[in-house]
Amino acid sequence: MAFPIRILFPAAIMATALAMPALAQSKAITGIDALREWNLVVLGNLDSSSEVEGRTFVGGNLVGNSSNYGIRATTSPNGQPGLTVVGNVNGGHKNLNNGSGAVVGGNVTSGFNLNGPNQTVKVGGMINNTNVNQNSVISNLDRSDPAFGLGLQQQKTELKSSMGSLSFEMGTLKSNSQLTVQGNRGTFTAQPNAQGLAVFNITAADLDKIGEIQFNLNGADTAIVNVSGRSINLNDNFLGGTNNLGERVIWNFPEAEDLKLTTAWGGSVLAPLADAETRNYIQGSAVFGNLKQNGEMHIGTFKGGYATSPPSGSSSGGDSLTGGGATPVSEPGMLGLFSLGVAGLVLSRRRRAKRDEA
Repeated sequence: MAFPIRILFPAAIMATALAMPALAQSKAITGIDALREWNLVVLGNLDSSSEVEGRTFVGGNLVGNSSNYGIRATTSPNGQPGLTVVGNVNGGHKNLNNGSGAVVGGNVTSGFNLNGPNQTVKVGGMINNTNVNQNSVISNLDRSDPAFGLGLQQQKTELKSSMGSLSFEMGTLKSNSQLTVQGNRGTFTAQPNAQGLAVFNITAADLDKIGEIQFNLNGADTAIVNVSGRSINLNDNFLGGTNNLGERVIWNFPEAEDLKLTTAWGGSVLAPLADAETRNYIQGSAVFGNLKQNGEMHIGTFKGGYATSPPSGSSSGGDSLTGGGATPVSEPGMLGLFSLGVAGLVLSRRRRAKRDEA
């Protein structure tokens, strides 16, 4: 009885390869590109009573009072909607603005207010409390297209893994710039390398010592501020305002498990492990594990040229900043699975031939 199994197994692999959905072959938006794509990424659950000016990705459920999305939305170069939720959407009505649209893996019980130009909303389960009017609202997609929900789950898994890797990699970078403290003021003076990358390595205790922040980019394309510590309080005032710092500055918290923000924050925030709470706005991109949002997310998403290290033997491109450390590993595509099936079939036939000769 074991013989047919050995023959059928590689055939099954080939069949699986041929049946792989097209989504698996498309380019995933991961790592540093996620900070360019989304204004807010929450890998787990988002409890919001506030707004996001740009695009939002939620890996778990979206709950809370009425909240707003796509306030200043622009068209995504990657075709992403204004709001993506892998789980369910509950609580008060959610407002989708500027024709930004939404994709939801579960059910929408809160309902959407669809404001502005015609929008497209795709939902894996049911949708309630939504006036469709001239918009396109498609529900129960999990019944007609099982790949819909699976694709969202895959997107979440890849995004979560890559954000953790990105934060870890940035945390290993060697410092080339310094924080100086004078009284209540902390001055971050960037000293970028030849590629335009400036790196600061400080602790949560260093942040706690100051109440004012002065940031001098000095022409840096990307400035990374690595902050060690599990508990983070962001309660400093930025001298001169936030000044679109989120386009060039990334505050990285690779160890943070608890993060609270009470003042307007200048710079993108990367804290993929943190349970966070915001009570004021962030001007830049932000990534959290879970978030209770009572402060707005302002547009000014990351635009720097930072890139992770390319695989061995390949080039990262002429204008990107390479941090070093992480090496992306791609999942096997259709060709790889097909090759595996062929190899298994050949091996099975060789074993059968040897057994017949014996």
